[in-house]
Amino acid sequence: MELTFLGTGSGVPSKMRNVSSLALSMLQERDEVWLFDCGEATQHQILHSSIKPRKISKIFITHMHGDHIFGLPGLLSSRSFQEGLNPVEIYGPPRLKEFIEISLKVSETRLKYDLIFKSISQPKLFEDHHLSVSSIPLKHGIPSCGYIIEEKDSVGPLLPDKLKSLGVKPGPIYQNIKNNEKVRLSDGTIIYRDDVTGPPIKGRKVSILGDTHASDDIIEHVADSDLLIHEATFIHEDQELARKYFHSTSLQAAQIAKEANVKQLILNHISSRYLHEDLQKELKQIKQTFPNTIYAEDLSSYTIQKEG
Repeated sequence: MELTFLGTGSGVPSKMRNVSSLALSMLQERDEVWLFDCGEATQHQILHSSIKPRKISKIFITHMHGDHIFGLPGLLSSRSFQEGLNPVEIYGPPRLKEFIEISLKVSETRLKYDLIFKSISQPKLFEDHHLSVSSIPLKHGIPSCGYIIEEKDSVGPLLPDKLKSLGVKPGPIYQNIKNNEKVRLSDGTIIYRDDVTGPPIKGRKVSILGDTHASDDIIEHVADSDLLIHEATFIHEDQELARKYFHSTSLQAAQIAKEANVKQLILNHISSRYLHEDLQKELKQIKQTFPNTIYAEDLSSYTIQKEG
């Protein structure tokens, strides 16, 4: 799993930060890219990355403010010029479907692939053998949500010494054993996978939040995340502005990360009012609360490692 930040700013774009969008690439795991929010010029940012639009299979929108959705019509239209396209599932608030359909209709845009709209009316949005995606409600000026991606645990590593003691020699049989709960050998011996593998490898958990007031209600949902992406529109000294505009400060996000026992916090959705020096000074203070904190930067990537 690798995250690429396509836009890390809030409200309006700046020279250093485009508006909100990030991509979760799972090319090795499932040959797909999932997009979270799609602010204006997201497709331009993609041109500066290794992301291929035809690999985008799901788009998750956190809320209906323009800096999170105005890039959708252009991206969907441009994607239609590529070959071998699969449908795209789009998750978001109920009126997202109306926004997209009207935009495409009045611009007389005809897509060469299907759009499948999925309302976030239920907490559990998606689940298969590999992972699940849930939505959680947030506290913003309009309905906003976060997305929790949880990978299933995977089979532990094969134990060669154990297999050797059972008379199993290295070869294609190893993969067969790993893929099946039990395997019958040519001599009739039955090998049970649990007897010849180590402890299961814990799946990864990634929590990607939209715009929100900092709230303790978030903690139980994002608990033990390998990565938490939390908005930090304002620095701590501007906490009254954060309260007024239904946003969070960097310190509030760090406090949530600490209480939730997450491994890594990335601060996102940064106001253009702050210079790089302001954020570096703020970061030194934040790290006293939660050391594993960084500010997201446009076109930066972060790999979520798997244990074991």
